[in-house]
Amino acid sequence: MSAIDDRRRFGADLRPAGIPAFRRLWLSSAVTATGASLTAVAVPLQIYEITGSSAWVGLSAVAALGPLALAALWGGVLADALDRRRLLLVTNGSLALVAALLWLQAAVGLESVAVLFALLALLQGCLGANTVARRSVVPRLVPPELLPAANSLDATVRWFGPVAGPLLAGALLPVTGVAPLYLLDALALLAMVHAVWRLPPLPPTAPTGPRPRFAGGVRYLAGHRLLIALFLADLIAMVIGNPAALFPEVSQETFGDPPGGGPALGVLSASMPAGAVLAGLCSGVFTRLTRHGLVYAVAVCGWGLAVAAFGLTDRLWLATCCLLAAGAALMLLSVFRATLLQACVPDELRGRLQGLDTVISAGGPWLGHLAHGLAGAAAGTTWAITGGGLLTVVAMLALAAASRTLIRYRAPGG
Repeated sequence: MSAIDDRRRFGADLRPAGIPAFRRLWLSSAVTATGASLTAVAVPLQIYEITGSSAWVGLSAVAALGPLALAALWGGVLADALDRRRLLLVTNGSLALVAALLWLQAAVGLESVAVLFALLALLQGCLGANTVARRSVVPRLVPPELLPAANSLDATVRWFGPVAGPLLAGALLPVTGVAPLYLLDALALLAMVHAVWRLPPLPPTAPTGPRPRFAGGVRYLAGHRLLIALFLADLIAMVIGNPAALFPEVSQETFGDPPGGGPALGVLSASMPAGAVLAGLCSGVFTRLTRHGLVYAVAVCGWGLAVAAFGLTDRLWLATCCLLAAGAALMLLSVFRATLLQACVPDELRGRLQGLDTVISAGGPWLGHLAHGLAGAAAGTTWAITGGGLLTVVAMLALAAASRTLIRYRAPGG
């Protein structure tokens, strides 16, 4: 094997970047992901500073999850009925507007949890519809054999933002406070609006058929045990094993951050995304694998073990290493969940199934926020984090034993 072949195998798989439409969407995602991660740090920190309780941070899931779920399901129907480019333009513009309102409430020093929860609900509603449309677009831009590579590139730039964003937030927070973080997010979203504007029209593939209905997606899901197992595995990982809601408390009580946030919070928030980015830079190792279901199941177990180890350490460098490993597992989860769903669902149903997937993949972390916030307040952060990680492994092994459909799945032609 030549040196060039070695680099292609062990480096990032860049083949989809040769398609101009995908490349524009892909590169602009890096900018918007950075801005979104600033808001993801600012909102829980602002809630924690107002209330002094991780339980309130966890309860923010109540404000976020309902709007996200409803908008994702509705957005899935719209993505199958309308031009997906137009839907992306509307939802990205709406996200920019809500980010500007978050900046305004912080700039005037409102300090109202109710207002924060209301704006968070609006933000997550817009995000739910936007995520469905964006994920439904990728299979229209690249051929099927490049879907794992395209999803890996997409996930890499989306995780790059949560690396750069928290580190930038950790540097800015002691100097500027939270308000500028929201403003930077609003400005970054304008870059995505420009990129989407340059995409080709993406009308429905079956415009003369009956009007899409949400029930059609549910019927399709109910008849496919593979997709049900996929969604259950994602819930196991993101609800039981996601400790992100406890980062503000852990950063201050275990790693010595000052009140108001500091470098440890930035490092913890950035470590998992950094691990995902590092895995993405080596995507040539896994994008050509064909046992997609087995890789997904192993990644869930690896995620749980890494989270469990994180909960047991009181050294920041060791915690960072654990979260880097968790992030690498998270990259595999993202890539193979998206690829499997895109490969198994016809385009005329893809929006509605992506809507259901978004409710689970984006809603699961919010349920994880709620579970870990309450568990951390009741039993302490170590028990909540380590116990959740170990329980994730046990639950995934039980699912694999009960339903072998997922771990037996191979890519078409593999």
